Amino acid sequence: MATPWQMLPSQLAAELRRENRAIAAEIIREIRAQVPEFSRPLAGKFGAGIQQGVETALEEFADLVAGAEPGGPERLRVYRALGRGELTEGRSLDALQAAYRLGARVAWRRYSRVVRRAGVSSEVVAALAEAVFAHIDEVAAASVQGFVEAQADQAGTLGRSRLQLLHLLVGGADRGVLATAAARADWPLPGELACVALGPARARGTEGRSATRERLPAAALTDFEAVEPFLLLPEPAPLLADERVRRVLADRGAVIGPTVPLEAAADSLRWARAVRARLPAPGPAEPVHCSAHLVGLLLLADEPLVRLIAARRLTPLDGLTPKQAERLAATLLAWLQAGRGSAPEVAARLGVHPQTARQRLHQVQRLFGEALSDPDARFELEVALRHRLPRPEH
Repeated sequence: MATPWQMLPSQLAAELRRENRAIAAEIIREIRAQVPEFSRPLAGKFGAGIQQGVETALEEFADLVAGAEPGGPERLRVYRALGRGELTEGRSLDALQAAYRLGARVAWRRYSRVVRRAGVSSEVVAALAEAVFAHIDEVAAASVQGFVEAQADQAGTLGRSRLQLLHLLVGGADRGVLATAAARADWPLPGELACVALGPARARGTEGRSATRERLPAAALTDFEAVEPFLLLPEPAPLLADERVRRVLADRGAVIGPTVPLEAAADSLRWARAVRARLPAPGPAEPVHCSAHLVGLLLLADEPLVRLIAARRLTPLDGLTPKQAERLAATLLAWLQAGRGSAPEVAARLGVHPQTARQRLHQVQRLFGEALSDPDARFELEVALRHRLPRPEH
């Protein structure tokens, strides 16, 4: 299969090289202006690394267009070094990845002018765009590799052992494997634990870094760099009361999975992530405890089936405006949860006047009719409404 560079006329390389110095300067200006972490003067080793990274990427891209064979792993050394540098600076890879995306946009904007002046076909323009973004993807991947390698070096043997143990725990490894890994990690296996699903840090700058990287109690196992970051807390009650843990959870929109036996760590994490996925971004200001939402978790276990029930049972709401449908859905759910309660009981649940509740209940009766007298239908209605109207509480 041809690479994007092989689809480009090799003579374009000379045209691109003539633009590279100006493009490099523009990329660096834009990075300093738009990526706060890189807004300081690009001096010393930090500045030299950024300058070299930009210039190397542009020159290498022109070489690929000219038909040069991609070099071996050594050619990616500069980008791996940039990834390692981000860890040294106390940052995640977010800023560097943002800089890469910005640089690719600037390069593509300038290159597209060049190729249009050259009068090339639309197919060549499209191939050039694909080549630019394929190249930046490769560069970014090399920086991720450098960052991960630096993490491993920084963590040392014990840190690597604990990270391995964490993934064995949530991966469902058997007790013997866990015991061996726990001994290597100097981490006593608990009787119970809870996993915590995390989102991105809310804070920015130095304050955000300190909140994310704050030294947690030694018993807490963490993977902040996972695609879906998480913690594992053994015997969680005292750890959840620890102020260091509380600060990190508040900063990261945390959802705390149920406390479970050691062998069920994967379930605790899966449930926490399922609840967090249903919450609006950026996540709750205070941690959500899954234990208060076990019924909701049950509904999440087979969402397609719940949607099928909802499509069948909530059809009477389809002819209403979204606001009307939401209002009557909430009224019906309050009535069901009140045990087919009276208008004052429903009004108390909804925080409205009893007469308002009475009028809405009359509408509900007209819309749903005989289904409200059928126990199976009422059960399906409550399932559908709980799914439609999630109300997670802390």
